[in-house]
Amino acid sequence: MEVTEGVGAPEPGEIRNLKPCLLRRNHSLEQHGVAASCLEELRSKACDILAIDKSLTPVTLVLAEDGTIVDDDDYFLCLPSNTKFVALANNEKWVYSNSDGGTAWISQESFDIDETDSGAGLKWKNVARQLKEDLANIILLSEEDLQVLIDVPCSDLAQELCQSCATIQGLQNTLQQVLDQREEARQSKQLLELYLQALGKEGSTLSKQEESRAGFNEEVDAVDTCVSRELSSEIALTGQILTALKEKPAPELSLSSQDLELVTKEDPRALALALNWDMKKTENVQQACKQELTLRLQQIQSLHSLRNISARKNSLSEEPQTPKRARQDPT
Repeated sequence: MEVTEGVGAPEPGEIRNLKPCLLRRNHSLEQHGVAASCLEELRSKACDILAIDKSLTPVTLVLAEDGTIVDDDDYFLCLPSNTKFVALANNEKWVYSNSDGGTAWISQESFDIDETDSGAGLKWKNVARQLKEDLANIILLSEEDLQVLIDVPCSDLAQELCQSCATIQGLQNTLQQVLDQREEARQSKQLLELYLQALGKEGSTLSKQEESRAGFNEEVDAVDTCVSRELSSEIALTGQILTALKEKPAPELSLSSQDLELVTKEDPRALALALNWDMKKTENVQQACKQELTLRLQQIQSLHSLRNISARKNSLSEEPQTPKRARQDPT
């Protein structure tokens, strides 16, 4: 690894603390050591060190272990030294790498391989790996994954995570609490819809949706069959995600964060066709998924920030204090 200096040098007389970091590009295992005092300086150095074309800027910096976006200087300063960053140019998407040590957001390809090798009955082990390094990843799990870990025998999960049964029992209680909170949020949304219906607003909304759906169906019928097939083939979502969107009330609460990201990036017209929805309903669901994803990532960042601040305080409190020397008698 090489450490680069000279970019974003401080002004004369200005003293800034430099934080050592590790940088790499997406899909690359080669890491570069660099020191920076702020995020802007780190971005600038990333462009030079990783030879990122200026046309591909702005560069987004994410944590290599779980893909958390780092866009705040305060959060950056709370991170420990030698934190690994991945520089994403323009619209690149973070991809999990085994070399980073984290296990959040395991790529679908590796998940499918593991499930095939181990058997469908051991799916919970793939989910448990996401919690082995960082329990904060509970926030990123789908309701199905949460239920899978709750249903696992305590002794089996304790062995997989190398923890005591008492600790795992507490973990499963926490998982159940997260499930309950999502169900409470779902019920709150349903109550709000009933309230709007009682005020007469829901009726007018439904009538507009029916008119829009009728017009949309006419447009679909007028479209050539081969065009419809082409749009359907462009859907990158799995059948499990489409089923959740279609059947689950407030589906954004049921999906994992990785699935939420896939839904938000899907073409609205193709998604509407796959679900047989009108455009307005499709866009509303995509917006709800985007808001839920943003909320979860903010919660993850807050937890990481608090954890690092706590770790720094503990390290400072554990530093040995230099004993004061008694003054010598001049006589």
